[in-house]
Amino acid sequence: MKLAILGGGGFRTPFVWQALLRDQGDPRITTVTLQDSDESRLAGMRAVLEQLAEGFTEPPALETTTNLDVALEGSDFVFSAVRIGGLAGRCADERVALDLGVLGQETTGPGGLAYALRTVPFMVDVAERVKRLAPSAYVLNFTNPAGIITEAMQGVLGDKVLGICDTPSGLGRRVAMLLGYDPDHARLDYVGLNHLGWLRRVEVHGRDVLPDLLGDDGLLAHLEEQHVFGAPWLKTLGAIPNEYLYYWYRNAEAVARIRESSLTRGEFLLKTQGDFFDQLPRSGSRAAQLWRETVLDRSASYMAEAKGGEQGAPENPEPPETDPSQQGYAGVALAVMAAISRNEPSTAILNVRNGATIAGLPSDAVVEVPVAVDGSGVRPFATTAPDLHQLGLMQQVKAVERHVIAAALHGDESEALMAFATHPLVRSVDIAEKLLAGYIDRIPEVAAVFGRS
Repeated sequence: MKLAILGGGGFRTPFVWQALLRDQGDPRITTVTLQDSDESRLAGMRAVLEQLAEGFTEPPALETTTNLDVALEGSDFVFSAVRIGGLAGRCADERVALDLGVLGQETTGPGGLAYALRTVPFMVDVAERVKRLAPSAYVLNFTNPAGIITEAMQGVLGDKVLGICDTPSGLGRRVAMLLGYDPDHARLDYVGLNHLGWLRRVEVHGRDVLPDLLGDDGLLAHLEEQHVFGAPWLKTLGAIPNEYLYYWYRNAEAVARIRESSLTRGEFLLKTQGDFFDQLPRSGSRAAQLWRETVLDRSASYMAEAKGGEQGAPENPEPPETDPSQQGYAGVALAVMAAISRNEPSTAILNVRNGATIAGLPSDAVVEVPVAVDGSGVRPFATTAPDLHQLGLMQQVKAVERHVIAAALHGDESEALMAFATHPLVRSVDIAEKLLAGYIDRIPEVAAVFGRS
């Protein structure tokens, strides 16, 4: 089978590659085509992947191209991990918002909307090309904001587009293991949108064990989300929120901490990953090791503002787990591919079409919920209704997402203004007008959406 990785020169590609190297199932991916607009990054990433493959028998054949159609044609699966505007665009996403006193995060708040504005047109074009060149392919979307991009692409390809984020599944696994249970035998009840969801139940042998965690302060102290949200708030909710809800539940604190930091997350990554790609052509046989070292720097200060730290000042000296065959979004993606291509029934938490899963949201809205996956496709599990707090927040954000998709597809500034102005983390038409003007002024790819280039 052929896998096309769009944005294949990007920093996260080796995670996917390592998962593929460890896959011994049949059928399996035998050809990987990396596509990227930057030839030098493709060459450097190829060196990293070839070194990571040393010692493995029969690794997938590796191809590189800057031609999108060549990459897509005949693919069985397509991974999308592109960043329109690059990390410079991400830095502008953050700073335009922060200068106005609102959150500038790449998936949450106005920063995520700016990212979506310039990314939706490209990804819808990708969907049209997939429809023509690889009509049977599944698209596994990693491109952020994942829920918005997945919904926009589903307008062309329907249920063949799945959005992947490892955060919900990773949360459920950590909770199960903390309580001493095998996470593979735990059934997770999770409901939400991408980066806006709640783990409500963890069932083991038919019993919900989540209350055991919430009622044990000693165990709860070992849960990362307790340090992010505080134990009293988790007990009040009676659920474990996705870590990105920090930007909602502690919004004032988050904005203040990010503004006080010497670097935003985007600025930190621009420096560390920029250094990596600068050194990569000269790294020779150390290309893979250079990537591993950069992974440690990159991962150590992830969501530092939520943990009382600062970008570039790691809190945890222990190296992070970098084996995606065991965890991470690449591991989730591989499990989904195996389930579909080999008819190996599996479960996952994915961004999929709602259907009748969550009453109160449109049937064609993309939601993040547990699903069953096998050779016949993906089917969301039935789920209990979210409470009013959860549903209300989801409805507000979904309305914003739909305005931003319409703005991106039609070049409609009034739709963009509606998206910014009605976002619950903006709450001001005046600020929304300044946000839109700032993004058009600072990011050429956003200006181009509205014919301003």
